[in-house]
Amino acid sequence: MTQNETQNETQNDTQSWTATRTLGRSGIEVSALGIGCWAIGGPWTMGGTQAGWGAVDDDESVRALHAAMAAGVTFFDTAANYGAGHSERVLGRAVAGRRDDVVLATKFGYGVRDGERHVEGLAVAPDDVRASLAASLRRLGTDHVDLFQLHVGDLDPAAADDVRAVLEDLVAAGSVRAYGWSTDDVARARRFAAGPACTAVQHQLNVLEDNPEMLAFCEQAGLASIDRGPLGMGLLTGKYDAGAAFAPDDVRAGGAAWMRYFVDGRPNPEWLQRIAAVREVLTSGGRTLAQGALAWIWARSPVTVPIPGVRTVAQAEADAGALAHGPLTPAQLAEVSRLLAA
Repeated sequence: MTQNETQNETQNDTQSWTATRTLGRSGIEVSALGIGCWAIGGPWTMGGTQAGWGAVDDDESVRALHAAMAAGVTFFDTAANYGAGHSERVLGRAVAGRRDDVVLATKFGYGVRDGERHVEGLAVAPDDVRASLAASLRRLGTDHVDLFQLHVGDLDPAAADDVRAVLEDLVAAGSVRAYGWSTDDVARARRFAAGPACTAVQHQLNVLEDNPEMLAFCEQAGLASIDRGPLGMGLLTGKYDAGAAFAPDDVRAGGAAWMRYFVDGRPNPEWLQRIAAVREVLTSGGRTLAQGALAWIWARSPVTVPIPGVRTVAQAEADAGALAHGPLTPAQLAEVSRLLAA
């Protein structure tokens, strides 16, 4: 393909780009980019292990969320876990007086010690689900949650059936508009999707971690694909080289078994090499590396809604800037696949 042909394809793709999505089968319209609110929860522990992203400035967090809204972002995803309720309170501050302009998603499933910055143990019994919703509504300062998501990705399917029944009741009562499951297991997602008001699956997806089976299921079932980890916990921003290190209260400094992006608190060298292989394609057309990573997700499927986390105004504005560029072209998507397979 010549340079002119590539430019024409990019222009045509951008012209047809719509920076909004319908959230699965709920009918709720959201921006094609969401904002994840894990990091703004600040330090917290789960089962005695650090699970936050280090110290935060709550006022800057609010300014960052306002900057995202000003740039066209309407979808914000948090969880009772994040900061043991702190993220929900900060998000509630940010949307005060603007509730009708945003779509709020939160998650439940664990015992939250509000005020102690600690989370421990499952809390998925019917009364636990209702109590978690009530607490989240108080912290968010709202009378309803647009998307209420089960946060326990590996929960026993039989227990999940009971949770789903409670969620259907909450939808009928009007305190929840729709629900979903944050899980990377397609069989579990399929089982949850049997509920009429189930509208989304939140799962891992980024340019280095494709998930074709889950994407195919979401498309087939009419569900939104809410994409966590779209920037590889910061690795796909290009800010971190082999010598990067993190504060002890940052989850990336630990040695969690699920942590693939960072090893012993340092960027994974293998992953840095893979990023280097696709950097030129992702940064074409004036995109930053992070914007290219988000563009890859949009090109990957029309049901995707990536939710990068932000802590500063600059991060929010940079990520939201990806909306103006739109998805990668089919040719660019294919080139990324070729480079990563080499």
